[in-house]
Amino acid sequence: MKKNRILHVTLWLVQLLLATSLLWAASMKLFQTLDTLATMWPWTAQVPRSLVTLTGLVDVLGALGLVLPMLLHVKPVLTPLAAMGVVVLMMTASIFHIARGEASLIGVNCIFAVLAALVAWGRWTYAPTR
Repeated sequence: MKKNRILHVTLWLVQLLLATSLLWAASMKLFQTLDTLATMWPWTAQVPRSLVTLTGLVDVLGALGLVLPMLLHVKPVLTPLAAMGVVVLMMTASIFHIARGEASLIGVNCIFAVLAALVAWGRWTYAPTR
């Protein structure tokens, strides 16, 4: 029982870490100018603003999906589904960067994908949502 509790708390910490990171990235993509973004993420100056905005909105949805269903006890089964969505998002971002010759930038995407997969696995199997 204690082992399950530790896993539950660990998964919550990972969920909060991912959600916070996604919200930070979303706030940058949604509220910063393209010139400011280009200093951090050069790709943002080379794609349409609508794509940058879309990725920001997807980041917000991922962050909310990782936390709110379990926090509010409303359809908590959506949390592992959101985690799988974050895995897909990170894989897509990695493919995008590799296609642009920016493979050196995918480290964070890979780490986030693994963490999100951990959340999905943990919430579906060992510490499921109630």
